[in-house]
Amino acid sequence: MISIAGVIGAALFIGSGKVIANAGPAAVLAYIVGGIVVVLAMRMLGEMAVAQPDTGSFSTYADRAIGRWAGFTIGWLYWYFWALLMGWEAFVAGKILHEWFPMIPIWGYMLIVTIALVLVNLMKVKSYGEFEFWFALIKVTAIVVFLVIGLLALTHLWPWGQPDAVGFTHLTDRGFMPNGWGAVVTAMLGVMFAFIGAEIVTVAAAESDNPSKEIIKTTKSVVWRIILFYVGSIFIAVCLVPFDDPLLQDATHGTYTVTLTRLGIPEARHIVNFVVLTSVCSCFNSALYTCSRMLYSLSRRGDAHRIMQITGKSSGSPWVGVLISSVFAFVAIYLTATEKMDIYDVLMSATGTVAMYVYLCIAISQLRMRLKLEAANTPIGFKMWLFPWLTYAVIFAIPAALVVMVMEGTYRTEVIYTSMLAAVIVLMGVIAQKFNIGGQQSHAMPRMDLQPATTVTASAT
Repeated sequence: MISIAGVIGAALFIGSGKVIANAGPAAVLAYIVGGIVVVLAMRMLGEMAVAQPDTGSFSTYADRAIGRWAGFTIGWLYWYFWALLMGWEAFVAGKILHEWFPMIPIWGYMLIVTIALVLVNLMKVKSYGEFEFWFALIKVTAIVVFLVIGLLALTHLWPWGQPDAVGFTHLTDRGFMPNGWGAVVTAMLGVMFAFIGAEIVTVAAAESDNPSKEIIKTTKSVVWRIILFYVGSIFIAVCLVPFDDPLLQDATHGTYTVTLTRLGIPEARHIVNFVVLTSVCSCFNSALYTCSRMLYSLSRRGDAHRIMQITGKSSGSPWVGVLISSVFAFVAIYLTATEKMDIYDVLMSATGTVAMYVYLCIAISQLRMRLKLEAANTPIGFKMWLFPWLTYAVIFAIPAALVVMVMEGTYRTEVIYTSMLAAVIVLMGVIAQKFNIGGQQSHAMPRMDLQPATTVTASAT
């Protein structure tokens, strides 16, 4: 359920509207292609995680396969992404709650949500798992209901709604790809932003009783989850809603609200907002969990201060990492209270293409680690398909997509800002590696009580 919650974020319910508006009905292709990249990346990550379960996940593997500077860079870049995103998730939650109950300001609700979820993450990891289970259940239920209603409308069995919200009306009536292939490739940035989070399961699995078994199971299930939840939902939406509907790009509406409203569902906006509220709280919860574990792993490798390794005696949670990771959320609360939230937009621009860099790093790490394992004749229990050709395909496709995004211009700022931030962190990582800064501090603090990995053999399919 944690892996399901990781894949389904508010971006599906709201952010996908902007993708459809930019790419037209061909947005479904962007989700298919983006989904393929994620599936391949998860398979590669699964191969490494089964061999060496670790709370640092891909950051640790980059350290081992490429070099300390690579693990340093991707670990801190990923932490920055999720730490910043928590502030936005709290802001969205605050806006929804304020709309329902205006007696408390937005920043007040943000403070309540932030403190509540920080407390959850200071408890035992089981508490985090319990919350994610129920968050995931609500989101999955909402999507299944949407898919059922959408299929009824596509087959002309839904009796309500607007006359043109039936069948495959809008799939090709204004052109399937009205803005060309460039718009589809560019739309992948929004798609990758929506998909990021699937890899959280490899972080959580390191704290399970049988990491290898759980990683294999959830990695395999990524395929059908992406096809069903994302591609299925987007296909229904582009068939029932014209891509130039202005409400698709309205952050207070989004894909699900517009589609359900056209199908005659009363109070669709409030229903979807409840699901979105669940999604942003789930995302905040997962983000804080992931950030704290990433800081713990970075600290263990000497890439963060050793204080990040301190864990609670009874909970086992890296509570220092939890508190430090929540800082940006409290900054967002302050900026909202002082009506300066636009400053946060600038910070968020530097996270726009983090997902692309993460998946590129996973591909390069898997390539190098697999070659090392094969050279040492080490048995590999869970293998990447068609190695090394699919790995090379991902390594080539991601930089190519980034180049197209810069040339096309829509997401040029996000690509450039994220690349600049990554370059700064790379420089810091290279300096840390060259002068062995922090290299002697690892294992100085108590380790988390993780269960030993159990070797599991799985077929390549």
